[in-house]
Amino acid sequence: NRKDLFCVCVEKESLFGYGTTIKHACWYHLKSSEMFWASPKKGEDTIPPGLEVLLPSLNDAQADLCKILCLELGQSHLFRHWGKSEKEASPAVKRQFIDQLEALDQAHPTGLHGYITNAKTLLAASSKGENPLEGWKPSVPVGATFELGSEEYNRVERIGRHELGSVGFVLVAGGLGERLGYSDIKVGLPTEQVTGKCYLQYYCEYILALQKGYAAGKTVLPLCIMTSKDTNKKTINLLEKNDYFGLKKSQISIVQQGNGVPALVDNDARMSLDPDNEYRVMTKPHGHGDVHALLYERGIIRNWVDKGINWVTFFQDTNGLGFHTLPLALGVSVEKNLIMNSLGIPRKAKQAVGAIAKLTNEKTGETRTINVEYNQLDPLLRSSGFEDGDVNDPDTGFSPFPGNINQLLFSAEEYADALDECEGVMPEFVNPKYKDAAKTKFKKPTRLECMMQDFPTVLKGENADRVGFTAISADMCFSPVKNATSDGVKLQNKGTHPACAASGEADQYGAIRNILRSMGVTVEDREPETYNGISVVFGPEIVVAPESMCCPAEYREVFTNPRQVKISSRSSLVIKGPGKLTIESLDLDGALVINCDKGANAVVRKLKVRNDGWKRVAVEDAKDEVATMKGYRLEKIKSLDLNYRKNSDDDCIIL
Repeated sequence: NRKDLFCVCVEKESLFGYGTTIKHACWYHLKSSEMFWASPKKGEDTIPPGLEVLLPSLNDAQADLCKILCLELGQSHLFRHWGKSEKEASPAVKRQFIDQLEALDQAHPTGLHGYITNAKTLLAASSKGENPLEGWKPSVPVGATFELGSEEYNRVERIGRHELGSVGFVLVAGGLGERLGYSDIKVGLPTEQVTGKCYLQYYCEYILALQKGYAAGKTVLPLCIMTSKDTNKKTINLLEKNDYFGLKKSQISIVQQGNGVPALVDNDARMSLDPDNEYRVMTKPHGHGDVHALLYERGIIRNWVDKGINWVTFFQDTNGLGFHTLPLALGVSVEKNLIMNSLGIPRKAKQAVGAIAKLTNEKTGETRTINVEYNQLDPLLRSSGFEDGDVNDPDTGFSPFPGNINQLLFSAEEYADALDECEGVMPEFVNPKYKDAAKTKFKKPTRLECMMQDFPTVLKGENADRVGFTAISADMCFSPVKNATSDGVKLQNKGTHPACAASGEADQYGAIRNILRSMGVTVEDREPETYNGISVVFGPEIVVAPESMCCPAEYREVFTNPRQVKISSRSSLVIKGPGKLTIESLDLDGALVINCDKGANAVVRKLKVRNDGWKRVAVEDAKDEVATMKGYRLEKIKSLDLNYRKNSDDDCIIL
C-alpha cells in the first residue's frame, strides 16, 4: 500500500516461476531515488507449498490467477491449509476450487484483481468513517409529480402514448420465492386469484398488447430477462411450457447473472472460505447493477436500437402496478429530453425510503442525479446549508425529494452509447457491519455491491444533467411482493406497507379502482379483510387484461359515460379480449366477466347485474401453497359471463 515505493522484478522466474516463492524483491523509492532489497513477511505474499504442488497441473490462465491472488492481492490464506489437514482433499477437489476462482474472476466485470483492489480502497475509506457524498451538494432534480386523472396527467400521457410502439423491456428476475413461502421462482407466482395469471404471463401479455396496439406490426417489442443461477432454468422452462405467453421466442433474450462475488472477512479484503467447506469460497450477491454489464457484453441494447427501439424500461419481478404509468413516464422523458427517467413515489420527509436527488460537486461542478439513502439525505442537506434538513413542502405535504422504486426508463440510443463508453460497469459500494468501535472486525463477512439505479454516475458533461424523475402515488405504480407473510405482519403493525403476496394482489385490484374513480365511475370500497394477520381491502376485485386496456387513457375510451357506471363493494369485474368494447352504462352488484374477441364490436348499455358473485374463504393448510401463503382462496359462486364474438353484420349491444 506504499505509493512512494515501486517494486522491481529483476528476473521474472524468481517471482512467477512454478514451485517458487518471493525470496526477495528490489524496491525503488520514488522520492529519494534509492534502491534496497527487502523480503516479505513470513507466510505472507507467498505461494503456499500446498498450491505449489498443484500449479503444474493447471492451465496457464488458472496458474497465473493463483499467483496473482497470492503474490499481489494478499489471498495466500485461501491455500495455506492445503497439505496440513488430516482430511486432505484430493487434487480433483482442489481443482474444483480453482475452477470456482476462475469462474468468479470471469464473472466480475473487472475480474478478481479489480474486485479485490477496489474492495481494499472502499474498506479503507469505510474504516476511517469517510463519507462518500462529502463535497456533494443536494438539490431537487428535474422531474414532475402527477395526480391521476388531472388535466396535466392526461396531457403528458397523450404524449407518451405515441412512444409505446418503440419500447424494449428489461426484467430483473433473479429471485426465488422461498422467502415468501413459495417453492418456485417469483415471476411464476400468480398475480391474483381471479385469473391465476403469473407475473411473467402478465408482463408478456402487456408487451404483446403494446406491440399489437401501438407498433402497428412494424416493430417487435423485445424483452430481456436477467436471471440468476437459481432461476435461469426455471424461467426458461416456464416460458417454454407456456409457449412464451404469446411472444415469439426470438424476441426474448435471457442473460444470466454470475454466481455472486467473494465474501470478504476483513479490511484487507481477504476472501472468506465457506465455513462448511474449506475448499470453496463463500459468495454473496453482487446486486442488480450487473444487468448493465450483461446487456453490454451481449450487445443487446445496440441491437434493439438498430431494430427501431427508442426506449428501454427496467422493471422488477413482482410489481404488478409498474406499467400503468409507463406512457406517463415516456411523456415526461420526451418533454424534458431525459436520457434516464426514474419512476418515483411521493415520500414524507425522513421516510425510510431512498430519495432521488441531484448532487453537485462543489469543487468540480460535476452533477449526478442518483438515489440517496434516507439516512444520508437529511445530514447531507444540513451540511450543505439547509438548516432544517429534509422537510415536507407545506404546499404538497411531501418532501421535494421523491422516493426511488427502481423502475427506470432510458432513451435507448443514448443508453447504448453510454454502455459503450463504460462497458456497463457500475460503481461499487461496501457496507460492512463492524463488531468493534475501531472498525477493524466485521460481525460477518461483507462484499461489494452495485445497483442498476446508479447508472447516472457514468454519464458525463451535459448528459449528466439529463436525468430526472416521474412521481405518482405508490398505489398506482408500486406494490412489490418481497416479504414473507409473517414479516409483512410485523411491518404492517409498524405502519409500513407489508409488501407481501396478499397486499400485492389487493393493490392490483385497487389500482384499477383508482383509475375508474379518477374518470367518474362510482366504485364502492369493501371493508378491510384480514388473513394470516395481513389486513387489506380486496374489493371490488377488478381485473383488466392488457389486451383490453393497458393505460388510463384507454380506460377512458372504453368507459365513455363513466358517471353511468356503478360497481358495488362486493362485486368482481373481469374484462378481457382485444375487441372493441364500449361500456356506456352498468350497475354491477355481483360478478361479471366480459370477453370481447378480436374483431368484435360490443356495447354494454343499461346492463344491471345481480348475482351471488364471488367470495374469499379463509384457509390454513391447503394443498395449494399460494392459498396457504395468503391465507385464503377465492370461491366463485355465481357470475354473469358475456362473450362477444366477431359479427360482420351487426354490432353486439347488451341492453
